[in-house]
Amino acid sequence: MLTSDFIRERVPLALGETNLLLPGKQSGKVRDWYDLDHDRRLLVTTDRLSAFDRILARVPFKGQVLNQLAAWWFDQTADVIANHKIAVPDPNALVAQVVEPFTVEVIVRGYITGVTSTALWYRYSIGERDIYGYHFPEGLRKNDRLTESIITPTTKGGPTGHDERLTCAEVVERGFLDRATWDEVQAAALAIFKRGQHIAEQNELILVDTKYEFGRAPDGRVLLIDEVHTPDSSRFWKADSYAKRFTQGAEPENFDKEFVRLAYAEQGYRGDGPIPAVPDELWIAASERYIRIYEMLTGQAFEPGAYPIEPRLIENLSKVGLLATRNIPKALQ
Repeated sequence: MLTSDFIRERVPLALGETNLLLPGKQSGKVRDWYDLDHDRRLLVTTDRLSAFDRILARVPFKGQVLNQLAAWWFDQTADVIANHKIAVPDPNALVAQVVEPFTVEVIVRGYITGVTSTALWYRYSIGERDIYGYHFPEGLRKNDRLTESIITPTTKGGPTGHDERLTCAEVVERGFLDRATWDEVQAAALAIFKRGQHIAEQNELILVDTKYEFGRAPDGRVLLIDEVHTPDSSRFWKADSYAKRFTQGAEPENFDKEFVRLAYAEQGYRGDGPIPAVPDELWIAASERYIRIYEMLTGQAFEPGAYPIEPRLIENLSKVGLLATRNIPKALQ
């Protein structure tokens, strides 16, 4: 486990942006990507952390944790559904097959939780019983485990828009996916989530809910894409802290992005107005949680790569034939 002092030294570096000076760069909230050729893409996961539909700051080593953990999960679930992973040439980077993403994201929920206006528990707590096409019985308590995991799909939000929550029936009725494809996606999502819950339980964690993305490859196959079961895409609780809700009435301990979101919420921030300043200790604590999740799930010690990543990554890409020498900036040759 990395020490807090080691992580603290990384805080200033975490403010930097990834800039490989390669052609075709595009950026999302938490990653940059580059087109290598017509069917391969380089995904570089950054330390940027996004919540409330805004980039809040950077968490040291977050990019490396997300990249390596997602790659590990792709291997753990490849027998359920194929994915877009090709190679991991660097702690921060994944070479992926180019896939056309579906316009629907798949959220799988195993617990009734959450306090935002779209969360299951919030809507249940204000008296709703029919939510996202499911009927919930009377008598549920916050954070109760559902008898069966459920799917609540959403659209992929635009640059400034929020995701639109859908029912499973609406995915087909409104033409987002045809029935056969949606059936395939639902079956894969539930199977991956079950696998994730089992692995988490073996490592004293609870996989609460998660988001999956799927797409279609040029050969017609449906592939799992983006990232899987990371602290950014999933909610994890420590199992021992969840047990305390019955004896001490305590909230489960979050080991995911919710830890940061709640810290901002405690200051009254919900995404509007100026982003409040927070001490470096928050990012250190968040980094420690991200790293701990990686180590608990994989059983491997987290080994941070060197910074900056650019020269090493370009060198590694060239060695495995994924980047022609002519594309390497002269200053790095």
